Amino acid sequence: MELFDGRALRFDARPIAKRIGLIVLATDHTPEVDFQRIAASERVGIHVARIPYANPTTPENLRAMKPRLTEAAALILPGEELDAIAFCCTSASVVIGDDAVETAVRVAKPDAKVVTPSASAVRGLKALGATAISVLTPYTVETSEPMARYFERHGFVLDRFTCLGLTDDREMARIELPTLVDLAVRATAPQSQALFVSCTSVRAASIAAAIEDRMGIPVVTSNQATAWACLRICGEQARGGRHGLLMSKPLQW
Repeated sequence: MELFDGRALRFDARPIAKRIGLIVLATDHTPEVDFQRIAASERVGIHVARIPYANPTTPENLRAMKPRLTEAAALILPGEELDAIAFCCTSASVVIGDDAVETAVRVAKPDAKVVTPSASAVRGLKALGATAISVLTPYTVETSEPMARYFERHGFVLDRFTCLGLTDDREMARIELPTLVDLAVRATAPQSQALFVSCTSVRAASIAAAIEDRMGIPVVTSNQATAWACLRICGEQARGGRHGLLMSKPLQW
């Protein structure tokens, strides 16, 4: 056995140029799949930690994740910097608050840009020039109400707000795609300038372009908007139209 002379070794600063961290609910099937499809490349790596979560999806259960955010963020490449880190839960980001999520995550990752699906949706809708929108959520009315108020606080007119009444995010992930397209069309008011489909569990990012083709207006989804924001933070530009019109837009951070 021969030991190689370590003086000849050379190291890159990073194994991959840009790093996106995801904090994903323990029960969520969808964010890693969507981010690998939308955001991952030879230049951008996706790194994930899971946070404990127990259904049903209620404001109380969502809010209970707040004390765990710092620990979850610390588990993503401990001791190393991330370019962006996203908390992959739209409804929890709303009830906990975008600023509170950022504060908790930055305890562990002080140099990372912190991204939430809710704030990314707002930025995405504004980048698309939409002010009057329709919203489709898989949640109950109780869980959806804080989200309606959230969008109104950010200056949007809600033409139509539709809830599916589900309480288990694993079931939300199983909504079949053709059904989801039909639901999106039914949930959109004729006068709306865009549709937002909420929830990181819902597989809407993969069919955003198909819904746009059907309706003729932009579609923003939780994972699509979050990936878009993370990519722009990493300096990545348009990835084509496969994932909706939003992916061609710049981000004002």
